[in-house]
Amino acid sequence: MNLELFRPLFDVSGPVISVHLDTSREDQDAGKRIQVEWRNLRQQLERQGADPATLDVIEAEVGGAPEVVGPQGESLFAADGRLLGAYTLAAPPVRNRAVLAPIADAVDTVLDYDRQLPHVVVAIDRQGGDIDAYEAGTLDAARSRSYSGSTLHITRVKAGGPSKASYHRRTENVWSANAAGVADEIVAAVEAVKAAVIFVGGDDKATAALRGQPALQQTGVTLVDVSGGRGGGDAKDTLRRSVDDALSAASRHAHADAFARFEQSAASGDAISSIPAVAEALGDGRVHTLMLSSNFPPGVMKWSTTSKPLVVASARGALGAEAHEAFETGAAALMLRAAVLSDAEFLEIPTDQEVVDGTAAFLRY
Repeated sequence: MNLELFRPLFDVSGPVISVHLDTSREDQDAGKRIQVEWRNLRQQLERQGADPATLDVIEAEVGGAPEVVGPQGESLFAADGRLLGAYTLAAPPVRNRAVLAPIADAVDTVLDYDRQLPHVVVAIDRQGGDIDAYEAGTLDAARSRSYSGSTLHITRVKAGGPSKASYHRRTENVWSANAAGVADEIVAAVEAVKAAVIFVGGDDKATAALRGQPALQQTGVTLVDVSGGRGGGDAKDTLRRSVDDALSAASRHAHADAFARFEQSAASGDAISSIPAVAEALGDGRVHTLMLSSNFPPGVMKWSTTSKPLVVASARGALGAEAHEAFETGAAALMLRAAVLSDAEFLEIPTDQEVVDGTAAFLRY
């Protein structure tokens, strides 16, 4: 995953407020619950010494995506009275938490975004389709389109007689024409977000017609059938739940493939593992892709500075002339900052794989 989206979090001198909050909208009291949780976190930040102006900036953004029903979360970052970033999470954080630290605490945010894939969701029937395109890690469609084609003779006639066969042919032709129009919109949506997968839910006959469209086949993007479709609220709710499940499965598969490539690269010396080895490579600008596990060992602290953000050291003294400006904070956060500012990419280590220190990297050279 490209980390450019997170650069604003680290182009700033600390301290930085980082807030991770469950903003799920699954009941009528969700808004009140979110505000109560935020007030608790605000009190914790006040005790840590956060300034009121920066807290007010965070408070103005708290709430997630209220128009989206279901599980979600958000990460908010601010410093010196200015909002640095607000990120909607596809899944709630393990726990609500807030911290005031020398740098942004964004590891959980990046892990959530890395589990997402840019994708297109299609709800289709024999009249047309609704197409939503999502960039990685977003609940709000970056591109939303609808196609409504001809509705003449879209259902098969039940009456017999000599006209029956021609009516059936006209029905098939309309389904095919509608599918072609939907396919054109899907292709545009795929290109808009560089989609890795297309999820299609709805009428079986319309879906089959869609799969046969040459324009769609030429994208090379996999189509995955899901439940739900273009009907009322129940159909749309089912569509979202089934897309969430299918997206998780696709993400796990993609990460398993990537980890297999890591093992091959490690055998040839093009990939490394362990905190010391990766920290050294980050300091030299040699990391192409930083890899961290969600099971990263807790409580591991390292040292760094504002003037040399790529350096992650085990002791203040190792920072030489910059030792006077050094600060100590979480190792994972420091390595992530170094990866972002050195234009490295990111990849989560699958939870069923063990790597020394829960840390690894593909090397540039």
